[in-house]
Amino acid sequence: MQIYDELVARGLIAQVTNEDEIRKMVNAGKAVFYIGFDPTADSLHVGHFMALCLMKRLQMAGNKPIALLGGGTGMIGDPSGRSDLRQMMTVETIQHNIDCFKKQMSRFIDFSDDKALMVNNADWLMELNYVQLLREVGVHFSVNRMLTAECYKQRMEKGLSFLEFNYMIMQSYDFYELFQRYGCNMQFGGDDQWSNILGGTELIRRKLGKDAHGMTINLLLNSEGKKMGKTQAGAVWLDPNKTSPFEFYQYWRNVADADVLKCLRMLTFLPLEQIDEMDKWEGSQLNQAKEILAYELTSLVHGEEEANKAQEASRALFAGGGDASNMPSYCLKDEDFKDGSIDILAVLTCSGLAGSRSEARRNVEQGGVSVDGTQEKDVKKTFAREDFAGDGKVVKRGKKNFVRVYAE
Repeated sequence: MQIYDELVARGLIAQVTNEDEIRKMVNAGKAVFYIGFDPTADSLHVGHFMALCLMKRLQMAGNKPIALLGGGTGMIGDPSGRSDLRQMMTVETIQHNIDCFKKQMSRFIDFSDDKALMVNNADWLMELNYVQLLREVGVHFSVNRMLTAECYKQRMEKGLSFLEFNYMIMQSYDFYELFQRYGCNMQFGGDDQWSNILGGTELIRRKLGKDAHGMTINLLLNSEGKKMGKTQAGAVWLDPNKTSPFEFYQYWRNVADADVLKCLRMLTFLPLEQIDEMDKWEGSQLNQAKEILAYELTSLVHGEEEANKAQEASRALFAGGGDASNMPSYCLKDEDFKDGSIDILAVLTCSGLAGSRSEARRNVEQGGVSVDGTQEKDVKKTFAREDFAGDGKVVKRGKKNFVRVYAE
């Protein structure tokens, strides 16, 4: 199976322009394509993960990725999928975030020997003269047409700032610059970026003529990634200091039954034939599929050693075997004990499983707390220091929150 057909089979492609030409270029390894990443935080998250995996797949097939870091667009903020204005960032914050992105991207993409490029759109956007931009770029955009774009329509009721209104023009200008500077002939993005993507192609054609070769391909990146990248606790980060390898593993271990095969196809590099065989799996076998998904993705992001540790810790939690030492843990301090003992409510609050004693009380009374696999419904339950000796106890709140609590 050629790479384009594989992307289709994995469910990555939602909509394209010039499909026959794109198929030929991608399959022949002739695509020079870009994906943009606005540095809105100091770590990439799962929402970016799908884009990075796609870039890796296409690079392995001989195509050349350009990772475009939004040092310029990050000063504005993408209104897509937003209900309010993004918080404005300083130049220093943006640069710090870019530096963090660069380190993480290098785990996925080979930037050696000109096999890929990493560029910053601040190099051209920050130097633009406003009047010049209006005359040379703005003249090619219809306000009426821009207002029909989904990314703007969603914001019209609550208010769309003129600052954000310029984002489409800036993103379109990115494609024009990348086309001119690096021969970039293809742009990728999520389906919520479709209007911006088409704007870039149209700008190239208008400024350079009908024969200018700029193409677009739209993939399910942002819509699916954003959904998968958010949990009740917030974003799932690729930085191990923000989301530990164990927590990352557990996130994928706990995906819904209906999503596990989709995630395996979209995100792992396992052969499609192997994944298709899993379509027949039912019941407890789906848990095995989730383990495979969690291990493959944790290994890809954090390496095999961390993936092995996370898997052992997970099995210790759910199957009663394995090594629990790699779970999130909390070491009880002397001040946590009163007269040599500590109650269950204090265990929950000290370890961070509950924000207050009243919240901890509700959790216990509602049957949502267990200690070493045994449900604990007595709010007055106390433990001695020696109860937490050695490996300690695994304290769990709800289905997905747990900490190994121990005392030295």
